[in-house]
Amino acid sequence: MLAVIALAQVMVVLDATVVNIALPSAQQDLRFGDSQRQWLITGYALSFGSLLLIGGRIADLFGRRMAFLAGVVGFAIASAVGGAAANFEVLVAARVGQGVFAALLAPAALSLLTTTFTDPAERGKAFGIFGAISGAGGAIGLLLGGVLTEYLDWRWCMYINLVFAGVAFVGGIGLLGKSTATERPKLDLIGVTTATAGMFALVYGLANAEQDGWDAASTLGFLAAGVVLLGAFVFSQTRVAHPLLPLRILAHRNRGGAFLAMFLLVAGMFVIFLFLTFYMQQNLRFGPVQSGFAFLPMIGTLMLSATMATTVLLPRVGPRVMIPVGMVVAALGTAHMALLDETSTYASGVLPGLLVAGLGIGLTMASGMNVAIAGVDPQDSGAASAAVNAIQQVGGSIGTALFSTIAANAFTAALMEGKDQAAAAIASYGAAFAWSAGTFAVGGVVSALVLRSGVPAELKSAGPAVHM
Repeated sequence: MLAVIALAQVMVVLDATVVNIALPSAQQDLRFGDSQRQWLITGYALSFGSLLLIGGRIADLFGRRMAFLAGVVGFAIASAVGGAAANFEVLVAARVGQGVFAALLAPAALSLLTTTFTDPAERGKAFGIFGAISGAGGAIGLLLGGVLTEYLDWRWCMYINLVFAGVAFVGGIGLLGKSTATERPKLDLIGVTTATAGMFALVYGLANAEQDGWDAASTLGFLAAGVVLLGAFVFSQTRVAHPLLPLRILAHRNRGGAFLAMFLLVAGMFVIFLFLTFYMQQNLRFGPVQSGFAFLPMIGTLMLSATMATTVLLPRVGPRVMIPVGMVVAALGTAHMALLDETSTYASGVLPGLLVAGLGIGLTMASGMNVAIAGVDPQDSGAASAAVNAIQQVGGSIGTALFSTIAANAFTAALMEGKDQAAAAIASYGAAFAWSAGTFAVGGVVSALVLRSGVPAELKSAGPAVHM
């Protein structure tokens, strides 16, 4: 069952980055402009993050098995449409469709994991594997995208999901027990509307800043609308009978600290995958496959630290030590990448930063995911799981839009200083990495202040068994 759930998570997570390396080939084939490229990344992350809360609630109301299987099938159909896309508009629509069904699939998968593994030892191992997959999935996507693009065609970055989905669907049919819901209250439509519209407006405003500037009406208007709508969402959750996101889930101090840490972690983490890929292909002259393999050392340290965090370290020292330490370690690795210049090599410039950043990301990701849903009531497990995934996807969307804008501004400033195109590009990457490192560092300080000392009781002993 863990293999089936993990496979579905791999499919969802790697699709956030699998198209990165394929973008140049897709752009040449479908003939779309540079300013349109980011929507193939943010379109997926935005629809995913915006709809995760309702996806989690659907899993709670209508059964986790049903939500899991429906999400797998829908994701496969959207992937097939994207692979056969004849123009940019169809491809973007397919990416948005992938995000919609990922929003149904991801919280169901994490909720199934939560309610299946109740033994402390098994739960720690399961979350270690799941956290490692969640953290390494982006890098795996880059590697897979490079192999498929170079040896087959960029369209296989979409078609490959049919293989993952087929195996996950068959395994889900055979292994996942039927789940039942004792009651099915009405969906919180006000919450759905305000949360979805608010997150879209916020990310769209950040994306506009790259092209129109921070003081443009299109930027400030959407950012303001996003803040107002999200504020309305939070207010509405205190007034409706059956909230989309019960605020009691976030009121827990450790859980709130873990959510905040993961938001900041993923916001900065996407910078590594996005801009380091460009640096290696444009400056180090790596091919797609070579670029993908270059991330393997990071995957190794990430999976090692994620597994050690949940099985050995977290039950002994608690989240107040594990999460801040992981954030600071990730900051150090990313800060090293900010020092890249025209003379840097992979061995001296890229590799050390990747190894250290992977170590820190693994510690934080696995610990944060475990703490974020530990002790949640069974009836709220879908909503809590959705909130964990939503925090990651919204963080990735905001990070991609924000740091892309920072990089674009740094590129323009470098050109105005008289630097050539190559040097200006490296300056833009360095600015993005520096801001990412700062984000990690802030996350380390804030989580150290918010999280409680000691090891929570729910991480020491098993919770009540839940029958699916």
